[in-house]
Amino acid sequence: MQTFSKDEIKRYSRHLILPEVGISGQRKLKDASVLCIGIGGLGSPLSMYLAAAGVGRIGLVDFDLVDYSNLQRQILYSTVDVGKLKLEVAAERLRALNPEVEIVQYNETFNSRNALKISSDYDIIADGTDNFPTRYLANDVSVLLGIPNVYTSIFRFEGQATVFHSKEGPCYRCLYPEPPPPGMVPNCAEGGVLGILPGIMGTIQASEVIKLILGVGKPLIGRLLLLNALDMSVREIHTYKDPECPICGERPTIHELTDYEKFCGVNVGSYNNELESDWIIQPEELASEIIKNPKLSLIDVRNPPEWEICNLPNVHLIPEQELPSRLNELDKNDDIVVYCKSGVRSSRAVMMLKVAGFKRVRNLNGGIQAWSEKVDQSIPKY
Repeated sequence: MQTFSKDEIKRYSRHLILPEVGISGQRKLKDASVLCIGIGGLGSPLSMYLAAAGVGRIGLVDFDLVDYSNLQRQILYSTVDVGKLKLEVAAERLRALNPEVEIVQYNETFNSRNALKISSDYDIIADGTDNFPTRYLANDVSVLLGIPNVYTSIFRFEGQATVFHSKEGPCYRCLYPEPPPPGMVPNCAEGGVLGILPGIMGTIQASEVIKLILGVGKPLIGRLLLLNALDMSVREIHTYKDPECPICGERPTIHELTDYEKFCGVNVGSYNNELESDWIIQPEELASEIIKNPKLSLIDVRNPPEWEICNLPNVHLIPEQELPSRLNELDKNDDIVVYCKSGVRSSRAVMMLKVAGFKRVRNLNGGIQAWSEKVDQSIPKY
């Protein structure tokens, strides 16, 4: 049974005078443990509000470094933190926010080998990741351990939030039995995200976690909240448990964790692994060919806002999604090099052009980001 010091009484006084919380509710918060998977855009407000609320033990799983591109939305970090380990910066900030809270750090990827061991020490999982393999993994862990998974996702101006709890409602697999084809759903690095959106959704996520701990209100179990920040509209979709679900249904076939990268069709090695070696060109090689071959055709498959940030000279802009309808603008006999930001979208474009009968098409390895690093540092990275 947790007791409170005079300082804690002051700290949590606005909670303590709420009839729905009070001393007993605050004690529940202090006794609770929550695992935050990812401490980026969603994990920042989530972990900060959980710490501020007095959740007794908060686990943080992340292995990334702070990057300038994070600062537009990941409010745990500041400019002086660029290059530092997110985990260390976040833990320091959260302990400064509330020294009464225990912060546990996991500087590693959340994968099939360690996920059950890490998660078994927690009451609730809060999934703030941005990739499908980890979402399916977090779901399966929550089902196998019988604990709730508070889920949130963001993209551009839209966010989703729900609570997956197989004991009382559907799990992630009930809603999404199969992952989308690789590359069909771009991530925030490719599609962008409004900086404030993860703040809104991460706060909703923290609210759902706290409601579950307190046992008050109506959690988002069986309800998917959809928010569009452009017109600030909020919709709710009722979701249902699938009796045929392979992990939480009436006859489950999944009893242990699996290879989630393989399940989602993710090639762990490299986006270029599906391309022949002569379909790939390095930045330094391209720089040389541009000088030697004036007939070389460069195709940029990024979106117009990215083009405005930076671009290479004498390049034809055809966004990836428009490429199928604009093939007539290209000559199948030309020597073509395709690039994007990092090489992922352009590798798909190369495959598309090859299927369409283009004879010599290559992908710029690493995209314009690699060009900036290895050829022309005046090109800004974003």
